[in-house]
Amino acid sequence: MKITLDISKLVEEGKLTREEADRLTALAAHDTGSFGVNVLIGFGVVAIAAGAVALVPTPLTAVGLGLALFAAGSAITINRVQQWVLLGQICLVIGALMFGGGVIAYGAGSLASMLIVMGAFGIAAIAARSSLLMALAVLAASACLGARTGYSHAVYSLAIFEPTLTVMLFSALALIAYQASHRLSDDYERLAITAARTSLLLVNFGFWIGSLWGDPLMLIRSMNAKDASLAFMTKTAIPASVFSILWAVVLLGAGIWALQVNRRWLVNLVAVFAGIHFYTQWFERLGATPLSVLLGGLVMLASAVGLWIFNGRARPPGLRAKPSRF
Repeated sequence: MKITLDISKLVEEGKLTREEADRLTALAAHDTGSFGVNVLIGFGVVAIAAGAVALVPTPLTAVGLGLALFAAGSAITINRVQQWVLLGQICLVIGALMFGGGVIAYGAGSLASMLIVMGAFGIAAIAARSSLLMALAVLAASACLGARTGYSHAVYSLAIFEPTLTVMLFSALALIAYQASHRLSDDYERLAITAARTSLLLVNFGFWIGSLWGDPLMLIRSMNAKDASLAFMTKTAIPASVFSILWAVVLLGAGIWALQVNRRWLVNLVAVFAGIHFYTQWFERLGATPLSVLLGGLVMLASAVGLWIFNGRARPPGLRAKPSRF
């Protein structure tokens, strides 16, 4: 459970003593340092796993090494060898990533390989209490629907081939994970929240792609239609305007709810994707001209001021902050 406090302001208002403020500041500094170490370890784990899989000559060797590391990490974690707990978690994470990379390479990115990786990452995330692996498990689930990213020179790409299914499935997953977080202990609550947050990112990506190109519902059509021609399978079934309108409604509703219950992360997410949605639709229709850029900036600034005023009125002075779990 985390809350945000303005220590200096509380001391000035006499709501905290200087000693209490110093103690809270010391605790916050320790937490910040721990967070920094965890971020560095996370990046290091990803780099080590990627390099090791690249150096190992065959996918099966990567799978074997991954299983060995995972077994070693599991032994340390299960036996609760306190001084080696961090090493155990690192072995669990690296082992899971190597195993996943080997399985995907061996299966050439097939649906079966992605399902195996999704399950393996989910189990490893619970064993290692790793938010990184839980997020990767959710991303692996999206890959089962064809979601992918790409990079070429100075160009990043995002592909969501089933926007409707992505929105529906990951909305359900986010809701289930969020509800489950209320019934779990602190470590597992964090994993559930990570799954919910990653799912919400994918929901917004699904809306974003759908708002640009619509959805031909290729997967559903391929199961039911006799005509499997490319022209039929790529014909838009749900127009982009439907996604655009629904996305705006969902963002508005989520933003209002997040402000009312003080869900800071969700407020930030809504603000980011509301800006993306606005600028996407604005420039899709008006083009990138000096006037459209100027007007777009003015509208966004006005929206930000309105949100700031609304947020100030929604929380009367002296109201105690609620814990922000989402």
